[in-house]
Amino acid sequence: MSATLPQPPGTVATFAQLLSSTRRGACLARLLTTTQLRAWNLSSDVTERAEQIVAELAANAALHGRVQGRDFRLTLTLTLDTTTGLLRIAVTDAKGGQLPVAAADSPTDGETGRGLLMVGALADRWGTEPHPPGGKTVWAEVSHRSS
Repeated sequence: MSATLPQPPGTVATFAQLLSSTRRGACLARLLTTTQLRAWNLSSDVTERAEQIVAELAANAALHGRVQGRDFRLTLTLTLDTTTGLLRIAVTDAKGGQLPVAAADSPTDGETGRGLLMVGALADRWGTEPHPPGGKTVWAEVSHRSS
């Protein structure tokens, strides 16, 4: 596990962890996120939003992005300046192909298909990018104020 030291303003702190592409790995991603964001002294609002974003992105990586024998990577990046900051959440899986999109026309009574809509509602910005040679990264950003 990565350890983070206190950072002066204007710096970047990062946390990255490889996790198994399983439900257990997805659950662990959320727990590690909570622990790290509390260590960085982020507000409960930012932490709760980030927990839900990570839960969705990690579940998608384990369910839709799974490649046998390959892990997914959770990366948290905290950028600080004197008054505001940005938390970037990135989940990279091993399965490339078509990049995911939020399905605005998902059935309201269905059990799946709305996760990225939730990510879009919780994050200030989100997107996808290919991760060569065959994977993809789904990222989300949450702004916050320094304490």
